[in-house]
Amino acid sequence: MTSLPLPSEEQLTHSTLLVQRLRDEIAIQGGWITFARFMELVLYAPGLGYYSAGSKKIGPDGDFVTAPEISPLFARSLARQAAQVLGVTAGDILELGAGTGKMAGQMLLELQRLEALPQRYLILEVSAHLRAVQAETLGVLLPPDLLQRVEWLDELPVTITGFVFGNEVLDALPVNILVGCEDGVHERGVAWQGDGFVWVERPVVDPVLREAAMRLGLPSGYVSEICMALPALVASLGVALQQGVLLFIDYGFPRREYYHPQRATGTLMCHYRQRAHDAPFFYPGLQDITAHVDFTAVAEAAVAQSMAVLGYAGQAQFLINCGITDLLAEISPDDMTAYLPQVAHAQKLLSPAEMGELFKVIALGRGMDPLLGFVQGDKCHAL
Repeated sequence: MTSLPLPSEEQLTHSTLLVQRLRDEIAIQGGWITFARFMELVLYAPGLGYYSAGSKKIGPDGDFVTAPEISPLFARSLARQAAQVLGVTAGDILELGAGTGKMAGQMLLELQRLEALPQRYLILEVSAHLRAVQAETLGVLLPPDLLQRVEWLDELPVTITGFVFGNEVLDALPVNILVGCEDGVHERGVAWQGDGFVWVERPVVDPVLREAAMRLGLPSGYVSEICMALPALVASLGVALQQGVLLFIDYGFPRREYYHPQRATGTLMCHYRQRAHDAPFFYPGLQDITAHVDFTAVAEAAVAQSMAVLGYAGQAQFLINCGITDLLAEISPDDMTAYLPQVAHAQKLLSPAEMGELFKVIALGRGMDPLLGFVQGDKCHAL
């Protein structure tokens, strides 16, 4: 990993503390932990995990850039979908993991313009640091009458009606790593040897994981991920949702593409200072770790909770259906200073070579009519 920038002394000290926390956990568990547990601690360990600590993560000066940071056109388009749902439910918006808070602010401003404001804009955020960032961002973006609609939650509400969404949330859920072997499926976990973390494979012990792994039928030598937390999250949201829509935007595939023979090394990816690589043991706590989403698993979890799968499409198709080109047309081409940057940003959001096809949008719900974002190009059949 010599091509990656070196951390500062303060960052190295922080990472060293998390490494010791991980080593302690490995020792407690008898010398080996699942990668899901490793990823959980690396990302969310209180005070030490990537999302729990105070470094800048999102934006050009951080480790990665999300769609709301690229252009307000993204949030404004999504607000149009939210407005349709709120028009039926007269409920709330719940954002899962609100990043810097920019999306929340831009959506509320657009919903005000559309005269379709929610009763409340709820944010479920596990990171105290990001909560502070969000509060600061929203304090700048929003007038007091809109800011008072924003509430932060410590846990999922018991019931909710309205529009629930997560942008790049599912990819950060911890995953188990599976390896197809001649004698069945093994699990690739983490141990400590010498002066570093190493991969160690063991037969799958957990009966629920073993059953799920066997259904995949991985050939010998095939390595991939499975996210056991994903169905549980969708199920919890499904229990809470009285009427409305759950919508997730993330990178991933339907199951038959996720576990395609040509994708034999998995989808695990790390993000550090705008660079992507596949080394999760690199300075724990200083980089993001993600895996692509199995959208078939999302759909199955929804159906198990008696929710309907209301739509599935590429990000580009969804944003076009929601009117992103109309929003772009509101900017006069004669104002080149304003118009050209927004065209470039829209291109990044829509281009198949950028985010347009890599990112997918799936909508689940109950008590809802066909959704604006899927009026054309719905690919539910691919799930």
